[in-house]
Amino acid sequence: MYLGHGFVRGRPTRGPLVLSDDHPVTPGQPAAAGAAVVPEGRLDPAAKMTIGVLLVSAFVVILNETIMNVALPQLMVAFGVSADAVQWLATAFMLTMAVVIPTTGYLLQRFSMRTVYLMAMGLFSAGTLLAGIAPGFGVLLGARVVQACGTAIMLPLLMTTILNLVPPTRRGTVMGNVSIVISVAPAIGPTISGLILQYLPWRFMFLIVLPIALVALFAGARRLPRLAEAGSSPLSIPSILLAIPGFGGLVYGLSKIGGGHEGAGQGPDAGALVALAVAVVALAAFTLLQLRLQRTDRALLDLRPFTYRNFTLALILMVLAMVSLFGVIILLPIYLQNVRGLDTLGTGLLLLPGGLLMGLLAPFVGRMYDKVGPRPLMIPGAVLLAAVMFSYSQLASDTPIWWLLVLHLAMSLSFAFIFTPAFTTGLNPLPHRLHSHGSAVLSTLQQLGGAAGTALLVGIMASSTAGAALGGASAVEAEVQGFRHGFLAAAIVSLSLIVLSLFLRRTKETEGAE
Repeated sequence: MYLGHGFVRGRPTRGPLVLSDDHPVTPGQPAAAGAAVVPEGRLDPAAKMTIGVLLVSAFVVILNETIMNVALPQLMVAFGVSADAVQWLATAFMLTMAVVIPTTGYLLQRFSMRTVYLMAMGLFSAGTLLAGIAPGFGVLLGARVVQACGTAIMLPLLMTTILNLVPPTRRGTVMGNVSIVISVAPAIGPTISGLILQYLPWRFMFLIVLPIALVALFAGARRLPRLAEAGSSPLSIPSILLAIPGFGGLVYGLSKIGGGHEGAGQGPDAGALVALAVAVVALAAFTLLQLRLQRTDRALLDLRPFTYRNFTLALILMVLAMVSLFGVIILLPIYLQNVRGLDTLGTGLLLLPGGLLMGLLAPFVGRMYDKVGPRPLMIPGAVLLAAVMFSYSQLASDTPIWWLLVLHLAMSLSFAFIFTPAFTTGLNPLPHRLHSHGSAVLSTLQQLGGAAGTALLVGIMASSTAGAALGGASAVEAEVQGFRHGFLAAAIVSLSLIVLSLFLRRTKETEGAE
């Protein structure tokens, strides 16, 4: 199994070391005499199998993240709960993700790959089963929290494993496969749930996913290697106590501010402002504590990845890209349903081709990245994204549906040229000891970027809609103006991606090594 560069019979090797699962090693440990060596730039079959299992598992858990949204109206009727209550099925999922993801850096450092995988898929499968048989709303809400715990662990585990197993010259190609998971799974989630709900009860959204999750769980238990634990640092309880109100409060506050536009014009929610204030204080204390603990390698979330220029720039770029992406994910379906009169299934089908396009292009973009680096891909992608967002800001109540489809396909094309290079460029320079923490930081701030994008764009849309209505515009005209201003904000954010893309550089061959 590839674990970085090492030595065979006293001589340095440039290629990945392949060791059997019966002889797990810690990265940097000399290989036993006679260990097989795979030439640089090649992946051994065991590494391909490991990454394949993790890709399938990540696809299943990320698909679950968006499959629920279409079912919320049916669940309100089924359990007799209000809209505010049923929204907690999505809010609790996001909160749990925000709190658990920062701990994955510690988990991946402390436990073996197989142990962490079994923990992630075991929690996800248990939560899915519980959701499928939930007798009441409270049980379903608890099941979503259990599912979120497993989902939060899976993506950092996948990215860390790729960094550990794949040589830098092949990471762009493999990260392209990760982009397939990240783009296609959320895109087809609403379409699949729309089809299920058209013919079957809502429980089948979980009961259909459960067998796939169980197959992945047992396949991973048999196939994944038991790599040796990297360390035995104690868990920092004060860090967890600060992370819960810090990351959880930030996502909660942002989601409450951007949760809808029914209360437009009434000012920000007081509870959301309190949550944001508490979150800022808790995160400041959390950061200071991690800076102190990382001196002795005891941090829950090591912040040393920020000392790498490419990582920091790519991280900022990813957060801003998520602001634009999540804002559009929220605004466009509302526009299609409220202004254009499409139903949920029609909306899902219109958005499906863009997600599929992004997934189909991801491997091609990954291979191109390995050849040309980030700039030739990201700069055109960022320019195209800005152009699409400015086009969205010109929407009218009678904009042709075919033009909306063209714009969504163009937006998906732009993100295909942004995400894979950003992931790879940001994580490539990190040494092995920071792989797990860098993946955890990246996944955490992706969640925060999505929540911030939702809050920002929905808030702008709501205030603009309210202002237009007070000015005498009709309900439809006021709402269209709100959408225009929301998309204009996304366009302005996307301009910053062009600037950041200019400063990203290709990782040198000497970077990323211990």
